[in-house]
Amino acid sequence: MNRYFVYVMANRSGTLYIGVTNNLRRRVFEHKHKLIPGFTSKYGLNRLIYFETTSDIHGAISREKQLKGWTRQKKLDLVSCTNPALADLSKDW
Repeated sequence: MNRYFVYVMANRSGTLYIGVTNNLRRRVFEHKHKLIPGFTSKYGLNRLIYFETTSDIHGAISREKQLKGWTRQKKLDLVSCTNPALADLSKDW
């Protein structure tokens, strides 16, 4: 069974990034080490603060688009339900 992840990365100043991947550990590693040029490397988004898992790639992409359309506060409210301290969930990887 395939697994897909919709995830939220952040930096210390609170900038948020939402993405989708089929390998969360690899993708977070890429963000943390700025291996892919772009928004996340430019703004140092290196903390995984939220993720969801699904077996449906189309559902994952739809959910990513949905979350990207939300207000910042609504995104933070979602994250706070499971990670109120906005801790780096990948800290011990």
